[in-house]
Amino acid sequence: MTEKELREQLGRLVRQLIRDDDDEGEKVTDTLRGHLGEGAEELPVLTEELQAWELPNLQLALDELLARDGWNARIIGLSAHARHYGLGLGDLVHGAEWGAAVGPPEYVNAAVGPDETLACLAFAILVVDTPDGPLALFVRRAQEHGHFGQVGLSIQAMAPREGVSAAFVGDLKQTMAERDVYRGQMLTVTVDPMRGSEISFVERPSVAADELVLPDGLLETIERHAMGISRHRDTLSASGRHLSRGLLLWGPPGTGKTHTVRYLTSVRTDATVIVISGAALGVAGGFVTMARRLQPSMLVLEDVDLVAQERTYGPFGSNPVLFELMNQMDGLPGDADIAFVLTTNRADALEPALAARPGRIDLAIELPLPDDDGRRRLLDLYARGLDLRLESIDAVVERTAGVTASFLKELLRAAALHGAEAGRDHVLDADVATVLDGLESEGSALTRALLGGERPRPAHDPLAWMQIQPSVVADAS
Repeated sequence: MTEKELREQLGRLVRQLIRDDDDEGEKVTDTLRGHLGEGAEELPVLTEELQAWELPNLQLALDELLARDGWNARIIGLSAHARHYGLGLGDLVHGAEWGAAVGPPEYVNAAVGPDETLACLAFAILVVDTPDGPLALFVRRAQEHGHFGQVGLSIQAMAPREGVSAAFVGDLKQTMAERDVYRGQMLTVTVDPMRGSEISFVERPSVAADELVLPDGLLETIERHAMGISRHRDTLSASGRHLSRGLLLWGPPGTGKTHTVRYLTSVRTDATVIVISGAALGVAGGFVTMARRLQPSMLVLEDVDLVAQERTYGPFGSNPVLFELMNQMDGLPGDADIAFVLTTNRADALEPALAARPGRIDLAIELPLPDDDGRRRLLDLYARGLDLRLESIDAVVERTAGVTASFLKELLRAAALHGAEAGRDHVLDADVATVLDGLESEGSALTRALLGGERPRPAHDPLAWMQIQPSVVADAS
């Protein structure tokens, strides 16, 4: 049996299965032909493919457009058996032999905010009366998994009057952009092995400037680069300056990179923030387009060294994820108000083409281990809410030379626990000393390292090859 014969036989089998299951009730084909009129089976089908996460935007746009004066829509679905056979609008209109019966439309709840959902059409046919004549729409979120597991979304349109379908789809896309539920929100991107990339809403953090302990002037430099350009976008654009910029925060784990990012996202309330980390870094390039659409925006790539390593580290000397990200960053127009914020523990592993070329990364900031004054300020910060009764905080500062902020935070938590187990609601020098003694013991070497207690600074500057002078770049911005 040839491949063509096999396809024809499978088609006959599917049609028979649908007829067997849908012998009774209103037929979808009859409904569509009756609505679209004579010659409906010869009408062209206009298909618009969308990303799966556009579902709530599609629903809001449909609600708005179909509520206009002179518009009326009946929403139907397919019978349960028929909807699983991959039928398109053209199949349903053209092939009366399918015999698919009308069934209930299918809805799914989609997030439209951190704690808010919207019931959205996921599989339905809309029989629409418009001022310009009849229109049929088919909204379908794919049941099967698409390329690389991505679940797709599509809308198909048919109308007897030329231009009606195209005009409606154009209005639909414009309204989706205007009503975009993601604009101004803080979003995280995750990757599901079966469903592809997914977007989640998260509450924007609340982090005050005094909760960050950085060397003098460093936070101001970071803020000026990440946010100052947006504040002066009109002036910069008028003088021909590009608005997109890249900021790299680097340093040992526990020095405050993520906390600094949280601060930036908390104060950029006017911007859409998209946070990508872990496995989702592999699809980061695809979300540059989303960041551009929702500008002003901030695209945060955490631990970017996971994908943006030297090209020579990858198989056969290539890194397609890196190339995609670089191409997307290079392709932005000059007026794209997008801030790329990248964090890494391994600046020496980053691809020079990503980190050194202006327009990709134009400011690199090291978040160093805290000095004596920094550790004293961190102890004051993390002591908030504790009854800390230390006779000599200087002794603690001296014993903790070379540790990270994370180490100090855990130190006070463990000291508070030690005091509680002794029946006290306050923390004494003895509690802190006992915890430090335990962490300095041979058996606690791994715990000490995990908390950032032993992170000697490398003898060489891992960013020497970048030829970037942060203070100069910051002043220029």
